[in-house]
Amino acid sequence: MVGLNYDLPLFRPPSEAFSLILQVTIGCSHNACAFCGMYKTKKFRVKDWKEIESDIALAAQEMRQARRIFLADGNALAMPTTSMLHLLGRLYRAFPMLERVAAYAGPRDILEKSAQELQEIRQAGLEILYLGVESGNAEILRQMHKGVTPAEMIAAGQKAIQAGFKLSVTVINGLGGRNLLCEHALDTARLLNQIDPHYLGLLTLMPVPGTVLAVRIARGEFILPGPWEILNEIKLMLEHMQVSNCVFRCNHASNYLPLKGILSRDQVALVALLDEALKNPDRYRLKPDYLRGL
Repeated sequence: MVGLNYDLPLFRPPSEAFSLILQVTIGCSHNACAFCGMYKTKKFRVKDWKEIESDIALAAQEMRQARRIFLADGNALAMPTTSMLHLLGRLYRAFPMLERVAAYAGPRDILEKSAQELQEIRQAGLEILYLGVESGNAEILRQMHKGVTPAEMIAAGQKAIQAGFKLSVTVINGLGGRNLLCEHALDTARLLNQIDPHYLGLLTLMPVPGTVLAVRIARGEFILPGPWEILNEIKLMLEHMQVSNCVFRCNHASNYLPLKGILSRDQVALVALLDEALKNPDRYRLKPDYLRGL
C-alpha cells in the first residue's frame, strides 16, 4: 500500500495476496536458514509503536473496509505478548469489517510463549499462523540451520493448534537433495501426520544466490533433484501421509506440476496422477525452469 512505512523487501504467503500488509516487525529473528535469502539485508527488530500506529492510521483512512490483514515481516509472533494483544485490539477497532489477522510464526516463537499467552493472542483475533516446516528429517533441518529438531517442530505445530490457531505449514521439496530424497519424503510425512495441520503448501527448492545452500551447490556438495525426481518425492510423501482434513496445495510458482485437493479425501487420486505422470512423462508438460519463481 502506497504511503505505508515499509522496510523493503516485503514478503507474504500466496494466500494473503489480497490482504492489507502491515509491517510490525523488521526481518526475521532467526534469519539463519541456509536456503533463505529473504531478510539477509535486515536486522531484526520490533517496530516501535509510533511507527505502527502511523501505518494503522493511514491504512484506516484509505482501506477502512479491509477484511484481512497480514502482519509482516518474517515472524511477527516474536513480538512480546502484551504488544501483540494491544496491536490486535487496535486493528479490530480501526477496521470494522476485519475478519481475520494472520502472521508468519517461527517454531521458536510458538515454543517460547506459554499456552495461555497463545490462547490470549488467538482470542484477540490472530487467526492463522504460517509455519515453515520445510522438512521432517533431522539431518536436513540441521544442514539447513533451521534451529529446531523434528520433535520441537512437532511440538510447536501441536501447540499452535491446541491454542486454537488455524495452522498453515509449508514444505520445500528437494531440500534434501538427491542424497536424502527418500528420507525427506518419509520423515516429512511422519512429522505432518503428528501435527495434522489445517493447510499444507508444497514449494519446490529454487536456490537463492548468496545463500549458504547456493554456495554448497556451487561446490558440488549438494545436488539438486531433477523435476521427475521431485514428483517422485511428492508421491512418496503423499503415500505415507495420514492427516484428517487438510487443504493441500502444490500450485506455487516454483512447482513443476500443479496439484491441489483435500487430504485425505483426494489422496488416492493425487498419488494416481503422480504415478501416471512418472510412468508416462511424455504426456505431461512440466513447468519449465524459466517460468518458475519464488
